[in-house]
Amino acid sequence: MARKETAADAANPGRLKQIALTYKMTRRADKKIGLVLAAVGIVTFGVFLAIGFLIGHPIYLGILGLLLAFLATAIVFGRRAERAAFGQMEGQPGAAAAVLDNIGRGWTTTPAVAMNRNQDVVHRAVGKAGIVLVAEGNPNRVKSLLAAEKKRMNRIVADVPVHDLIVGTGEGQVELKKLRTTMVKLPRVLTGPQVTATNDRLRALGDLMSNMPLPKGPMPKGMKLPKGGGPKAR
Repeated sequence: MARKETAADAANPGRLKQIALTYKMTRRADKKIGLVLAAVGIVTFGVFLAIGFLIGHPIYLGILGLLLAFLATAIVFGRRAERAAFGQMEGQPGAAAAVLDNIGRGWTTTPAVAMNRNQDVVHRAVGKAGIVLVAEGNPNRVKSLLAAEKKRMNRIVADVPVHDLIVGTGEGQVELKKLRTTMVKLPRVLTGPQVTATNDRLRALGDLMSNMPLPKGPMPKGMKLPKGGGPKAR
């Protein structure tokens, strides 16, 4: 009798397709990904199999080595895929928003709370570390955007700590691939209810997104803003 298809069975093709697409994307930026993964798997399995023969248990150690080889390969693949993704996103307007959108639980992110006609952008994230303003664009121009946004928020959240980060590769800036780690390492100073209250107050303040729809993730190059684009004074 044919086995009934389960939800897990239906999801498997989707997972395999996603893995295949991720591999293809990674391979475009990392030509050696196939050789690296093969080497990691073979070496890990070979080491455990050799130990198994030495101690007289090649079957047990072989099975263990096979499982650990699969795990090691998956870990290496994940890291190189992440590095390739960051490499492709680096320098694109809106790339920081894509990272913030996947930062994890405990954070509420709002993209493009401030923007100018040059596509310099400030995004906002709220969590137990307080408020984090993440800017991307020309370092000199975004400083004025950050100052204006801090002044705007100071009217209603003056008691909440505010951190500002500029995404880039220059001195004093945070690389895109290190943005999530940098934010997670910030000291936690707010409780859950305080985070909720802060979000409510900022929601009442409003932001640029409520007046101008923007695509999620990296914004297409060449996108032009209407005259007067930027944070509105309230």
